[in-house]
Amino acid sequence: MLNRKLRGHFAYFGITGNLKALKAVHHKVQEIWHKWLGRRSRKSYIPWEKFTQFLKRFPLTPPRIQHQYYQGYQLVNQYP
Repeated sequence: MLNRKLRGHFAYFGITGNLKALKAVHHKVQEIWHKWLGRRSRKSYIPWEKFTQFLKRFPLTPPRIQHQYYQGYQLVNQYP
């Protein structure tokens, strides 16, 4: 479900020049997911190393540009 939300966010906001912001969103989602997974355990904390192993098994969708409007300094014609 989380990946579906991320894909939708990246599809809507994934335009040329917005990759830095998409990476920031991706990182913040990882931090919040780590926080909430830590709240589920009795120890109330999951080490970041263990969380990275968890991410290898259940990876989040990486950010990417979906709509490229500019190539260099030229506007890309979307409709031929």
